[in-house]
Amino acid sequence: MLRHVTSRHVTPPSPRGALRGACSSDANAVAAMADSKLSVAMAEETKPDAKTVQVLQDMANRLRIQSIRAACASSSGHPTSCSSAAEIMAVLFFHTMRYKQADPDDPDNDRFVLSKRLSFVDVATGWLGQGLGAACGMAYTGKYFDKASYRVFCLLGDGEFSEGSVWEALAFASHYSLDNLVAVFDVNRLGHSGTLPLENCIDVYQKRCEAFGWNTYVVDGRDVEALCQVFWQAAQVKNKPTAVVAKTFKGRGIPNVEDAENWHGKPMPKERADAIIKLIESQIETNQNLEPKPPIEDSPQITITDIEMTSPPAYKDGDKVSVALGCAIRDRTIAFVSTFAAFLTRAFDQIRVGAISQSNINLIGSHCGVSVGEDGPSQMALEDLAMFRAVPNCTIFYPSDAISTEHAVFLAANTKGMCYIRTSRPETSVIYTAQERFEIGQAKVVRHSVNDKVTVIGAGVTLHEALAAADDLSKQDISVRVIDLFTIKPLDAATIISNAKATGGRIITVEDHYPEGGIGEAVCAAVSMEPDILVHQLAAPGVPQSGKPSELLDMFGVSARHIIVAVKCMLMN
Repeated sequence: MLRHVTSRHVTPPSPRGALRGACSSDANAVAAMADSKLSVAMAEETKPDAKTVQVLQDMANRLRIQSIRAACASSSGHPTSCSSAAEIMAVLFFHTMRYKQADPDDPDNDRFVLSKRLSFVDVATGWLGQGLGAACGMAYTGKYFDKASYRVFCLLGDGEFSEGSVWEALAFASHYSLDNLVAVFDVNRLGHSGTLPLENCIDVYQKRCEAFGWNTYVVDGRDVEALCQVFWQAAQVKNKPTAVVAKTFKGRGIPNVEDAENWHGKPMPKERADAIIKLIESQIETNQNLEPKPPIEDSPQITITDIEMTSPPAYKDGDKVSVALGCAIRDRTIAFVSTFAAFLTRAFDQIRVGAISQSNINLIGSHCGVSVGEDGPSQMALEDLAMFRAVPNCTIFYPSDAISTEHAVFLAANTKGMCYIRTSRPETSVIYTAQERFEIGQAKVVRHSVNDKVTVIGAGVTLHEALAAADDLSKQDISVRVIDLFTIKPLDAATIISNAKATGGRIITVEDHYPEGGIGEAVCAAVSMEPDILVHQLAAPGVPQSGKPSELLDMFGVSARHIIVAVKCMLMN
């Protein structure tokens, strides 16, 4: 079994009134919001004093200045979006959140999710709709695994309300009572190409969040004292996540740009930037910074490199087991995401950005290829290898029996970065002993003799087809060598090349996958510099249909019968 070795580390976590907004975009609606403060009382001792309020406002203006300067220096960026959220960021980072500035990776720190990769920003989401889901995962871990005090804050733009993944995350957080999660919606009404559908309909944002079971506050996003109040209130709420709907203005504080269209993603013209910066500097009254509160030190230190297989897999040669079972029977504390591999295509946006963030995540895709059978083509993953081969630094396992699947899980648990394990639906025979050793990037030569004429390479269900073909061919005095790749990425090029040369430079790849981006193309790339090696690819040639697994493997050209035909054709040429 797998055991996660951990040790206890004793070394974190978080208002004037919540405001009700109206469906209006004019200044009167904003003024009405400001006049309706203190609808929820805040204990006097928790209110920031006047000096703190002024320092936070000044820090927000310094953030505006830095965003304008950075955008001008790079001739790119989002200074108007940064300006709308400046007060939110100042209050979160210098009043509400608990963390160690000198140690941004401290496990006790509060977490913050934003669509950029910076210190204290835990996930580079890169595209609308991804951040809240990542924040949910952090909050779930904090509440149910770490059982720690740290809190998770996620800043979203109002444009993300149009993303379905946000609503899935809202439902998830409510279902699991993630009261350590705060989602802040920066509602500034303007998107990439104009006004957003809801514009300033603050009450609609509020009602939608409440309908999903979230404790929801509406607040003037320019008012640092009101923001301090709301974030304090959120920390008192139990068994519900909190949404803060903050009414803001894009380009806040920038003359002729604030709340104006056609400024999204544009830096200030250099000839105007200096004057704008001087204007904002004139509003700064203090020269003081605030230190964040230290975290509460109660989270366990997790060591994810000491995963041990304390007992070998308990299967016998010839046992019929679905290879997915090898994943299901292991207790683990490292996260594995498991679903039909076909469904991972809809998550590819998150997967590729996860790679950018260098996330340690393990994904298991089941029901791969035409061998899914009667469930039909919508459930058959035939492009997943191509998808994951394109992800930088992603390790791809393709085990062929229950024992190799258990080893794939064990190796993935100890591997840094993203891992993908491809599993099949049909029951397959156990071909390895419990004592067999597996390594990443090392293929297995499962059948060989000095008389072998062709090397047949398979993985998963097609390895069993290759072995069946080898048995039939041996009765015709034709010997073939069979290789189980085990990992598709990295590929064991050395084993492939050496065995190909030993069998006359002849290779047949057979895979339950489309030809594009699969095993055949990976092998072709590996031997491309070898002039005397010929590769013949067998793969599913087109969109499949429903049927029995064995019938579909034969219909789409990857069965033992087709391997036998391909071997004979290669030997005749």
